[in-house]
This record gives sequence, C-alpha cells and structure tokens, in this order.
Amino acid sequence: MSIQKIHHVAYRCKDARETVLWYREHLGMDFVLAIAEDEVPSTKAPDPYMHVFLDAGQGNVLAFFELPNSPEMGRDPNTPNWVQHIALKVGSMDELLSAKARLQAAGIDVLGPTNHTLFQSIYFFDPNGHRLELACDTSTQEMLQKLDEVKWAMLDEWAQTKRAPRHAAWMHEH
Repeated sequence: MSIQKIHHVAYRCKDARETVLWYREHLGMDFVLAIAEDEVPSTKAPDPYMHVFLDAGQGNVLAFFELPNSPEMGRDPNTPNWVQHIALKVGSMDELLSAKARLQAAGIDVLGPTNHTLFQSIYFFDPNGHRLELACDTSTQEMLQKLDEVKWAMLDEWAQTKRAPRHAAWMHEH
C-alpha cells in the first residue's frame, strides 16, 4: 500500500454555515462540498449531520461536521489547548504578518509570531474553539539534514527516558 495524500481531515463544528463563512472570510478557503444525511453511512445510526468541506490548498481538504442531536462540543480536559491544532502553511513571512494584521483587525486574538527555528507561526482560535496555526517555513536544507540524521536516536531516547533529548538543542540556542 502507498498512501498518496490526506483525503481530508474532519473536525466537529457548532454551526456549519458560520464555520464555512468564517474560514472563507478570514483564511480565504473556498467552500467546495456539502453532504447532509439523516443516517450515518458507516454505522447506519439515525443521526442527522451536515458535513462541509473547505479547500486548504494543493488538494488538501479541511472538513467539519455539525451534529445537532449530539451533546454540546467539548474538549479533552487532559490535553492542553496548545496540543491539538490545525497548522496551515503560508508562503512567506510577509503573508504571515499580513494575516496576523487582518485577523487582529477583525477582532481575533493572535499569538506570535513564534520562532520555531524551522518555521515561524501565529496562533488563534476559530469560532468552534479549534486552535489554528499559520506557519511560514524558514528552514535550510542543512537544518533539515541535521534533524534527519538524529530523528531515530531522538525517538529511541525519548521512548526510554520520556525526557527531551539534546540531539537538536541547537534549534533553541538563538
């Protein structure tokens, strides 16, 4: 088997229409498809839903489900807010800073830019409470090669110690 790409990634939303309009307005994502059913195709459970799909660029699709008969959306209280997020790539630092200014002008709280050495990011939340990240690559081939050379050693050390390995400490020595 050979995975070709991610077909789509799906999250839950509070209001499908509000979500589509927000992503169109603030991130310029086109609304490409809506599917609505009264029964879940895989389980045959009677549970109406609206499933909307947005173009995240280059064949990537971000989708949302509105589930009116389910309990209110929640979060895993044991997972910090910063862990689960949707990261979208932008083409340049100018685009990243321009997006930050537009989001802030629309009244959206934005954190960053944060320098991750390999990329810089801004963070904010959509109307459903999903954390979003816009990221601009700033890495060099040399940086990526250095990380590629230590990835297995880092993973193995982590598996044994559950402490951050120091193989790539250079990334945080600005």
